[in-house]
Amino acid sequence: MSSNKNPEEDSNDLRLNILLGFLTVLLVVMLSALAFRLIYPTVNAQRASSPTHLIGEIIQIQVLNGHGTPGLAATFTNKLRSSGFDVVETGNFETFGIEETLVIDRIGNIDNARRVARALGVADKNILREISPGFYLDATVVIGSDYDQLNLK
Repeated sequence: MSSNKNPEEDSNDLRLNILLGFLTVLLVVMLSALAFRLIYPTVNAQRASSPTHLIGEIIQIQVLNGHGTPGLAATFTNKLRSSGFDVVETGNFETFGIEETLVIDRIGNIDNARRVARALGVADKNILREISPGFYLDATVVIGSDYDQLNLK
C-alpha cells in the first residue's frame, strides 16, 4: 500500500509535529512554574517597623567613593568592618568631586548614622537624612576630598 502524500506534504507534517512538540514542552514548563510558585510563594523583604529581639545591633551600610581615588571605598570598607559595621555594598558615587564626606541616614534612624559618622570622624553637619524604603540598609557613606582627615585607625 503506497502513501498518496507527496514530499511537500510530508515536510509540512514534520514542521507541524515539531511545532506541536515545542508547544507541549513550553506548556509543561509554564505549568510547572505555576505549581512551583503556588507551593513556594515569593517572600517580600521588609524591614521591621519596630525593633525586635531578633534584630541585632549591627548597622548595615553602603560605602561610595565620591572623590575618585581608586580603592578608596575598599580602604574605608575595611576600617568600618573592623569597627563592627556591616558593609553590604561598595562602589562609586554618581559623581566625583564631593568636598566633604557625608553620612546619609536611609531608614529614619539618625542615631545609627551618627554612630557611623563618629567612627569615621565626620562632623554632624555632614549627616543627612534621605529615607529610601527601597534600600535595605541603614546608612550610606559618601567619601569626599577630606578622606585623609578622617579616622582610619
